[in-house]
Amino acid sequence: MTSPESTVNFRLRREVEGIRGFFERSWRRWWVKVLAVLAVLAAITYALVWLIFARDLPSVDKLRTYEPPMPTNVRGADGTPIHSYARERRVELSYEEYPPLLVRAFLAAEDKTFFEHHGVDYPGLAGAVVDYVSKIGSGRRAKGGSTITQQVAKNLLIGNEYSKTRKIKEAILAYRIEDALTKQQILELYLNQIALGRNAFGVEAASYAYFNKELKELDLAQLAYLAILPKGPSNYDPIRHTRRALDRRNYVLGEMLKNGFIDQAQHDQAVAEPLGAVLRQTPTTEIAGAGYFVEEVRRQLIDKFGETSEGGRNPYSVYDGGLWVRTSLDPALQADAQTALRDGLLRFDRGRGWSGPLRHVDIASGQWLPALLNTNIALDYSDWRAAIVAAVDQGGATLGFANGQTGVLPRSGAQMPVRGEGGAAFDALKVGDVIAVAPEGGSFGLRSIPKISGGFVVEEPQTGRVLAMQGGFDSSVQAFNRATQAMRQPGSTIKPIVYAAALEGGMTPASIIIDGPFCVYQGANLGQKCFKNFGNSAGAGPHTMRWGVEQSRNLMTVRAASQTGMEHVVSLMDRIGVGKYPPYLSFALGAGETTVSRMVNAYAILANQGRAHPATLIDFVQDRHGKVVWPENWHACNGCNASDWNGKAMPRPQIRGKQIVDAMSAYQMIHIAEGVIQRGTATVLRDLDRPMFGKTGTNSGPTDVWFIGGTPQMIGGVYIGYDTPSPLGGYAQGGTIAAPIFKEFALKAYDGMEKIPFRAPAGIRMVRIDRASGKPVFGAWPTSDPKAPVIWEAFKPESEPRRNARHDLADDADKPKEAKPVQRQEAPKDTDFLQRQGGIY
Repeated sequence: MTSPESTVNFRLRREVEGIRGFFERSWRRWWVKVLAVLAVLAAITYALVWLIFARDLPSVDKLRTYEPPMPTNVRGADGTPIHSYARERRVELSYEEYPPLLVRAFLAAEDKTFFEHHGVDYPGLAGAVVDYVSKIGSGRRAKGGSTITQQVAKNLLIGNEYSKTRKIKEAILAYRIEDALTKQQILELYLNQIALGRNAFGVEAASYAYFNKELKELDLAQLAYLAILPKGPSNYDPIRHTRRALDRRNYVLGEMLKNGFIDQAQHDQAVAEPLGAVLRQTPTTEIAGAGYFVEEVRRQLIDKFGETSEGGRNPYSVYDGGLWVRTSLDPALQADAQTALRDGLLRFDRGRGWSGPLRHVDIASGQWLPALLNTNIALDYSDWRAAIVAAVDQGGATLGFANGQTGVLPRSGAQMPVRGEGGAAFDALKVGDVIAVAPEGGSFGLRSIPKISGGFVVEEPQTGRVLAMQGGFDSSVQAFNRATQAMRQPGSTIKPIVYAAALEGGMTPASIIIDGPFCVYQGANLGQKCFKNFGNSAGAGPHTMRWGVEQSRNLMTVRAASQTGMEHVVSLMDRIGVGKYPPYLSFALGAGETTVSRMVNAYAILANQGRAHPATLIDFVQDRHGKVVWPENWHACNGCNASDWNGKAMPRPQIRGKQIVDAMSAYQMIHIAEGVIQRGTATVLRDLDRPMFGKTGTNSGPTDVWFIGGTPQMIGGVYIGYDTPSPLGGYAQGGTIAAPIFKEFALKAYDGMEKIPFRAPAGIRMVRIDRASGKPVFGAWPTSDPKAPVIWEAFKPESEPRRNARHDLADDADKPKEAKPVQRQEAPKDTDFLQRQGGIY
C-alpha cells in the first residue's frame, strides 16, 4: 500500500517532467528560438540604453517645484513701479490664465497630438531621425521633430546642445515627465519659459514685447504670430522679415482651421490682418528720470545678492531671483530734483555752442533703426528727442527716430557754433551721429547736451532714506553717477563740520575769532603757508563764530580749526562719513575730495541732532513669494498705517541711529547755519519763508560750486562742475549758481509742506545776544528782520555769556525818573517766546 507522501512526490515529478518536456518540444521550433533571442537582445538593449543614456539624466521631480529665472522688480516708496532688472523678460501665468485660442495656436504650430501622445510623437520622431541621417556630412542641422514635452525636457533639464544622443535623452525624459505631471502643468511650464525673441521669455512677456499689450488683449492673428516664434524668433522678425512672418502665421492659422480649432470665418478674418507688431522698444525706466537712482540700486543689490543664481547657489540673485524691491524713491521729488538740476546745467551752458553728437555709430546698408536702438539712448527732457542722422545734403539732414519715423533737420536749425572749434554745427554733422533735437515748426532744431554736469541728492534726516538722486543730465547719455561716484572738493560746505568740531571742543556760537592773516610753518620742505579769504579779501578783524559761518570766512575757519586741533576736526569728518583726511589745515577749507551723497548725509546727521543713519536707497527686499530677505530681522510696523486709533499703544519704530556728534553741538551748528539763509551767502533762499539751514561752497578755480541744506523734513545737496575739472569762471559761486538750483527744487518740493522749526535737544539755552558782538542783551528783543541787531543764540548749559549785575544797576541809575506813575505792562519773558515756538525739546 502506497503512502500519501509517495503519491504527492510522484505527482510532482510527473508535472515537472511534463513542463520540461513542453519546453524541450517548444525549443525545437525555430520561431521560439527567434523570440528568445529577441527577448535577450531587448533586455541587453534596455540595459545599454539605461547605462548610456538614462543613468545620468536629471530627475524630473524638480519640475514639480521649478521656478524659472524671473526679473527683479523695483518700486518707489509709494509702491509705484520704477524699473525691472532682467536678462530674460518673463511674467509667469497659470494655465487657467492662458487664452484658449493661444493654447490651440501653439498646438497647431508645435504639437497637434499633444493631448493624445505620452511625451513622444513616434511618427514625428522617425521623420526627424530620417532627416538627421540624410543631412550627415552636409553641415546642415536636422529638423526638430520634438513634442512640447520633449522641448520642456530640453529647455529645463538637459540643455540645447546639438548631439546624436540628445533626442533619445529627450524621449526618455519626456516619458518620465508625462508620468510626473499633467498635460496642463507641462503646457504651463512650456508657455512660461519658451524663448520668443526681443529678450522675452514666455508668452506674456512676448505679448508686451511685440504688441505692448497684455496677453488677454490680443486677437487671434496676434496669438497665431506668437505661436510661430519658437521656431526661430529672428527668422520671423515682424520688421525685417515681414513677408516670411505673415506666411508662417497664416500657415498656423490654416493648421488651426484644419484641426477644428477655429472656424472658417475666424480664419479668414485673421489672415486678412497685418502683423500689427510694434517696433522694438529701447528699455527705459518706468518713472522718467529715475535712471541714476535705479542703477545705484542695482549696484547695491548685486553686491548683496549677486547677478545670477549660479546653479542655485544664489536663490535671490538680481537677474534670476524674481525679487521685489521697495525703495525710498519719491517720484515727485525725483522729478523736481531732475528738472532743477537740468535747468541749472542748461542755464550755465547756454551760449557756449554745440557740444557735439551724443554718440556716433556705423549704419550698415541704410539700416539706421537697429543702429539707433542699440545705443539705448532715450532722452526725456522736455520735448527733446534722440535722433540718428540717416543722410545729409546741402539743404538739411534726414533724421531717424526710435519709433521708426523720420524727420528733417534743415541747415537753418543747426547754425549754433561748434564748441571750441567754431563753424556751424550743421557742417559738422555726419551720417551715424546720434544727436538731440526738438520740434521747430514743421521740422526739427538741433539741441546741445551740456558739457557741464553735476549731482543732486535729497535725503530724509530722521532715517537716512534717499528720496531723490540725479547724477547728471540724462542717464542714457551719461551713465556716470556724479551723485555717488564723482569725487570733488566740497569747498566751504565742509565748514559746518569744522565748526561742529570746534563747538564740541568748547567754543560757542558767540566765540570771538579773528578774521585776519593766518600762516603756519609746514616744515623745511614746504615752508610757510598763508591762508586767504575768498576773493583775497582782507580780514575784517574779530567777529563771532556765527558771522564767520554766515559770511564764509576762510581765515576764521582755519583759525578755529587750529585752536580746536586738526586731529579732532578730521576725526569728526571721518566719523560723520565725509572722508578720511590727514590733519592739515587746508582740509578745513574743503581740500579733501568727497561726494555730494556723503555731504548730504553728513548734513542730515547734524539736522538729526547728531544721530547718524547711513544713506539708504532700499527699504526692504522680498523674494518671489513675498518673504522679506533683507534687511535681516526686518519686522513690519503693524498698525503704522491705521486710519483710526485702535485703542492700543502707538507703534514706535526702533531708533537704530548712532550718536556721531554731540546733540547740542549739532543743534548749535544748525542754528548758526540758518543765518546763512537769512543774511549770509545763500540769501537767495530766504524768500522760501520757512525754517531752513544750509551752506554754499566754491572750491579752488573755481571748478565746482555747491549748496547743501534743507529743513527738518529733508536735506538736499547739489554741486555742478565739469567731469574733467576745469575753471567755471571767476564769477561762479555756490550762492549764485548752486543755491538757485536748490531753490527751483524747493519751490515745488516744499509747496504745501508744514513749516516745522528745528527742535533743540534737552539742555540748550536760548539767549538774546547782540549779533555783532555776541554779548547778552536785556533791553531789546529779536524781530523778524533778518538783519536785526538782536538775535536768539543757542548755548550749552553754563556756556552762555554772563550778566554783569553791577553794570546793570549803574545803567538803571542813569535812567530818568518817571514824572508820574503809568500803567506798567509785564515785560515779555524768554519762556514766552519758547512756548510760542513749540517749546524746547
